[in-house]
Amino acid sequence: MDTLEQVLEILEDIDPNIDFRNETGLVDRQLINSFFLITLIGELEDAFDIRITTAEVIPANMNSAAAIAAMVERLQNK
Repeated sequence: MDTLEQVLEILEDIDPNIDFRNETGLVDRQLINSFFLITLIGELEDAFDIRITTAEVIPANMNSAAAIAAMVERLQNK
């Protein structure tokens, strides 16, 4: 399973009511809240064995599943 598919699975487990495959404004449109982000960060860190700092938690990295997957891949390569 590629990174994007794993990220989508995690996102959909947290909230199955959001169209994560097509949404590009998760933060900008306030579709996810701080509790969601805290849960997501923990899940991503566990699943991908990465550390996500607060500096990474910005709209550019969190507005879409593709952006989240790109961040994960970048952090894995550090």
